[in-house]
Amino acid sequence: MKQVVIGDIHGGFKALKQLMERANFSGQTQYIFVGDYVDGWSESSEVVSYLIDFSEKNDCIFLRGNHDELLFKYLKFGESNPVWASQGGESSIKSYVNLSENELEIHLQFFENLKNYYIDSENRLFLHAGFTNQNGPQYEYFPNLIYWDRTLWEMVCAMDTSISKESDKYPKRLKHFNEIYIGHTPVTRLGLDVPANFANVWNTDTGAAFQGKLSMLNVDSKEIWQSDPVYTLYPNEKGRN
Repeated sequence: MKQVVIGDIHGGFKALKQLMERANFSGQTQYIFVGDYVDGWSESSEVVSYLIDFSEKNDCIFLRGNHDELLFKYLKFGESNPVWASQGGESSIKSYVNLSENELEIHLQFFENLKNYYIDSENRLFLHAGFTNQNGPQYEYFPNLIYWDRTLWEMVCAMDTSISKESDKYPKRLKHFNEIYIGHTPVTRLGLDVPANFANVWNTDTGAAFQGKLSMLNVDSKEIWQSDPVYTLYPNEKGRN
């Protein structure tokens, strides 16, 4: 089975549809979405509706992103804060205004059923952000770190590339998995526009919430598919600041 990872979408429904059309897979494929489906562009509810329908016909793994959790808490409990609203939350609030009670309930179930992490049969780890526990995300004392942590990505970006995985200097938390796939921190901050690899970590967030593209990566072949820069698909919007 082909296995692909899709980066942070952030309400960019047009980019998601474009990406799927360009990949145009036939045959068995497992789609692993690393989270942050919402908050940014104006079509967050449309993204979630599409993913729910898509999963009825395809093998999908949906991971939890920090923005997904923030929107869920707003929709379920009315929790909100100015920082979240200014970082894409306001666009999601507007996108959800016209959903029926039944549609909203289906979406809430989607958010509730998101996974914090996924480990496949090849011992590859998939999660939104990172983890701090040296024994792996399964042992994280504060589970929400899994969709908020940036230290894992910062660590591998700064690592000495000459250190082998067999060395005692190689970070212990990386040794537990053959590969690790994340999103959360846009690689555009490093001046890159495609999924980036440091040590055994692959980051698939190519800045779709800002000036970047939405990306899909084949886990085995490392082939990449991308949408147009998402802001060009929403010329009258600002996305996330």
